[in-house]
Amino acid sequence: MDKRTIKQAAGLTAAIVISLCAAASLARAHAVLEQREAKVGAGYKAVVKIGHGCDGSPTTTVRVDIPEGVIGVKPMPKPGWTITMQRGAYKQAYKHYHGDLSEGVRQVTWTGGRLPDDFYDEFVVSTYIAGELTPETTLFFPVTQTCEKGELAWTEIPAAGQDAHDLKSPAATLKLIANVKTAGAGSKAAQPSSPIQVEQPWSRATPAGTTVAGGYVKLTNTGKAPDRLIGGTFARAKSVEVHIMTSEMGVMKMRQVPEGVELPPGVPVELKPGGLHLMLLGLSEGLKAGETVKGTLTFEKAGPVDVEFTIAPLGAEAPSAGGGHEGHQH
Repeated sequence: MDKRTIKQAAGLTAAIVISLCAAASLARAHAVLEQREAKVGAGYKAVVKIGHGCDGSPTTTVRVDIPEGVIGVKPMPKPGWTITMQRGAYKQAYKHYHGDLSEGVRQVTWTGGRLPDDFYDEFVVSTYIAGELTPETTLFFPVTQTCEKGELAWTEIPAAGQDAHDLKSPAATLKLIANVKTAGAGSKAAQPSSPIQVEQPWSRATPAGTTVAGGYVKLTNTGKAPDRLIGGTFARAKSVEVHIMTSEMGVMKMRQVPEGVELPPGVPVELKPGGLHLMLLGLSEGLKAGETVKGTLTFEKAGPVDVEFTIAPLGAEAPSAGGGHEGHQH
């Protein structure tokens, strides 16, 4: 065989290898979670990554089934998409910030959008991994991707002893790891802290019969990357939204800020009366000056952070001196 023939054969072999690798890469491009490990008894932001359509057809619906033990589910709003949630009973009650939960969101669906095959996108859900779950086990998040033409069901769960890599359409996997903070009171191990510094979460006492209140806090992003406050929870409220007060033609108006509050690195951002604030909606009971109420603040990247809101007197413009709690983080 002459040198030219050898060179052509080598080139053909390389082309075949590249083609096989490309095909293998496409075969592996299934729906996956960005962070594939999570601590039990802690918040977890499930980011489902969709990297392609159905044989070139644009994606129009993404449905995620929530596994047992993943509670406190709150999907992040996504411009251009409509979110629906299906609720159901759990197999057991799980401890959560607001008390035991025996039911919750079991499925989240995004519809109405259009994700072309040439683009990639993420679908985000804030969750809590119940402390009753067992570390060193795996949870499976089945994902169904419907397109203008066709459907991809990433829903296969391996049988005992079977490798998930052997499945044609595997569900997204999440490995559970121990949470040292909840593993035992005698543990001395250091805990990773949130990059978001939280100072003095507070609200005002409410008049009798009031079912809404404002929530205020000072936030500083000590990390290197921007983040965003997108919502939270309040033990006595049905929901928590980010709102802003503005003056238009001398008239004060309030509107929701669905995109949340941007938190640039190193720049303190204060949510206060008359400006950006949290709206605590559907209060189950009134707020009294001097008490504290548990809740969470949810960040786009840092995830949920535990806080306690100090209740200041009715009409107060700032929290009481010495009140509030700083750095309630998980």
